[in-house]
Amino acid sequence: MNIEKLTAVYFVGAGGIGMSALIRYFLSKGKQVAGYDRTSTPLTEALNKEGAEIHYTDDVRLIPSDYKNAEQTLIIYTPAVPESHSELTYFRSNGFTIMKRAQVLGEITEYSHGLCVAGTHGKTTTSSMLAHLLKQSHVDCNAFLGGILKNYDSNLLLSDKSDLTVIEADEFDRSFHWLKPYMAIITSADPDHLDIYGTAEAYKESFDIFTSLIRPDGVLLMKNGINVTPRLKEGVKLYTYSVTAESDFHAKNIRIANGEIIFDFVGPGISIDDINLGVPVKVNIENGIAAIAIAWLNGATPAEIKEGMRSFAGPKRRFDFHLKKENIVLIDDYAHHPAELRESILSVKALYKGKKVTGIFQPHLYSRTRDFVDDFAASLSLLDELILLDIYPAREEPIPGITSQVIFDKVTLKNKTLCRKEDLYEIIGNGKYEVVLMAGAGDIDRMIENVKQILDKK
Repeated sequence: MNIEKLTAVYFVGAGGIGMSALIRYFLSKGKQVAGYDRTSTPLTEALNKEGAEIHYTDDVRLIPSDYKNAEQTLIIYTPAVPESHSELTYFRSNGFTIMKRAQVLGEITEYSHGLCVAGTHGKTTTSSMLAHLLKQSHVDCNAFLGGILKNYDSNLLLSDKSDLTVIEADEFDRSFHWLKPYMAIITSADPDHLDIYGTAEAYKESFDIFTSLIRPDGVLLMKNGINVTPRLKEGVKLYTYSVTAESDFHAKNIRIANGEIIFDFVGPGISIDDINLGVPVKVNIENGIAAIAIAWLNGATPAEIKEGMRSFAGPKRRFDFHLKKENIVLIDDYAHHPAELRESILSVKALYKGKKVTGIFQPHLYSRTRDFVDDFAASLSLLDELILLDIYPAREEPIPGITSQVIFDKVTLKNKTLCRKEDLYEIIGNGKYEVVLMAGAGDIDRMIENVKQILDKK
């Protein structure tokens, strides 16, 4: 891919969070950018205002003429787009260069020092932490993130002095196999995307392969105890991390009180006391250890690390506080896998001991619901109260017999409600709440503002 020769870049599936970072990247390079997405969202509208031309109907006639020169136009698509998509078919039939989003990121890591963060869950927060730690230090970095980082109101960070590039490494459709990491973090490897991988073993194998892509002068930082068998090139250094002391990088002297989390960071040849988590949620201790370790290995100083963690505001939709009052708290979280949902719930309960925690959860994908129904039920049973919405289908067609009811029936809570989206506001209006956690990867985030207004009035 020769970026200098390109005049135009066209995105098929432009509205995804990962795709939008690339759109902003190519706009920053002065390229013409257009594309298609299925629905208009606040993100696509923001991209239009920034200079992209995005439309919402799959129609070849809507492709602007500036994007029909195959020699000067790059086509980037997301694997979530079906093979039958007419615009994608047009580009394939007319000799255009077509790349997956991850292939383009792979090209970028080819010519920079890629710091790639992979994992079933935790990767967005960890990569965002790492990007912020480096960005506000003397080291600096570029970053392609899977969430909008609130410190910068963007998922793309650019630098004119650093060739470090933080990338969220997505395992969906084996996309992260296109990357060429200098350093890599693996936060977790709990089975997911079994509609793509087929088996838990195949999913695990994809992470093993990912470790083999790390450059010989690089580093793998892996959460202690996860189910990954590294296949490292000679010369790659392997470190482990966790909250506890049996890992190379770990925390000690953890203090949780008054809405704050403070801990000491310890690693080979390094100790930093009294680190204050900017987003004080228990699971972020572990995410923070991983981000701090890689930031330190790339030259960030202890003082810079302490200030970076204190000022970290988090990515949107990762423990995003929308109400934080004495009598009512509303938190939004992207958790959509049973393991991360469990961690999310436990973190909220640790932060608000003695208060009733109500979860509003929207399952994401029929296949994920089918594959992990027992695990979802176990995680949701940790709540004090559950409001369970219908499944958000995303790219999938319905699977016979798979609805939210299959989770609902296995949840052991007495205080549980199965709810259609259109009935949620009435249910919220009639209930009594102390801490509300809204979670899911579908369109539940579009309901937050209305829920916030109802709770705020109460």
